[in-house]
Amino acid sequence: MTNKNILEFCLSPALGGLELCVLDNFKYFKTKTDCKLIVAPNQKLDNYLQDEDKFTIKRNKFFPIVPALKLAKFIDKSKIDIVHFHWTRDITTVVLAKVLSKRKPKIVQSRHMTMTRFKDDFYHKWLYKNIDTIHAITNQVKKQLEKYIPQDIRPNIQMVYLGVEEPVVDEKKILELKEKYNFKDGFIVGIAGRIEEAKGQYLVIEAIAKLKELNIKALIVGQAMNETYFENLKQKVKKLKIEDKIIFTDFTKDVNEHIKLCDVTVLATQKETFGLVVVESMINKVPVIAVNDGGPLEIIDDEKDGLLFGGNSDELKNKIDLLYKDKKLRNKLALNSYKKVQIFFNKDCQMKKMYEVICKAYQMKK
Repeated sequence: MTNKNILEFCLSPALGGLELCVLDNFKYFKTKTDCKLIVAPNQKLDNYLQDEDKFTIKRNKFFPIVPALKLAKFIDKSKIDIVHFHWTRDITTVVLAKVLSKRKPKIVQSRHMTMTRFKDDFYHKWLYKNIDTIHAITNQVKKQLEKYIPQDIRPNIQMVYLGVEEPVVDEKKILELKEKYNFKDGFIVGIAGRIEEAKGQYLVIEAIAKLKELNIKALIVGQAMNETYFENLKQKVKKLKIEDKIIFTDFTKDVNEHIKLCDVTVLATQKETFGLVVVESMINKVPVIAVNDGGPLEIIDDEKDGLLFGGNSDELKNKIDLLYKDKKLRNKLALNSYKKVQIFFNKDCQMKKMYEVICKAYQMKK
């Protein structure tokens, strides 16, 4: 593909793994061809990135035709050949924009979420007939797409894992954070991600309470997305009398430095499609305990390069206790996971594969 214009599109208000993936694609594709980015104004993605090739369109939940018209004009004016979107809620806006535009660009969707029901009604058939390729971020998602989208309207489906790069860690920042959180000694359990019930921070709190006689603390990294849930977490900490063992950090850009503070990190999401924080911990040589479901099953070989647990605080407590007592096991998991992520989840390799998916989508006939 030569000099084809790509548009990365995401109107999500959040800033998690999906949104960071959008930025990774945008930055990488810009090194290969002309690439633009459209995000929602004054949302986290907009505030996070300043770039001359970034533009904004306001989402309209009830009347997607409004942003679709603006997007169609942008497509024609900027001579966009491929629209690559990630957030499932953008699907109607993107497809409408394609129909309304003169250029009729190819559409590639990166599917970050699971699919759980058949898409055989008139509305979904119309949508998927206008999408050229769907990128599944795991084999599980790929199988779901093949199961639930009828073959006669199913786009081309490709699987490419997300990736991470070797971090450049600020050692001075780590020392500052240790002083800030008063981490002089002891065992640190970390959990990073948006603070919402689905992410399972409450499981970590319950597990730490069951180990409160040991020198273990929990570092909960992330921004509260639901104030009621966040307040409930703080009340739970108070009720369990472990205020001295739980630290909330709020949102931070220094993710790698916070991971490096930890002896182990936890992914407690019950239905995590991939789990970017898992591979982020692996590349930082920090052992991971993850829920035995979804994406982690494709990343972790249990007891070889990570530990899996059944999604309840009793099992999580046992896994934390095991690593607390067994430094040799911690070191083995850390080394093996680091080697694995370099082979299977290297960002540069995965970005090259993703760019190939985009190129093939443009060349395909639908």
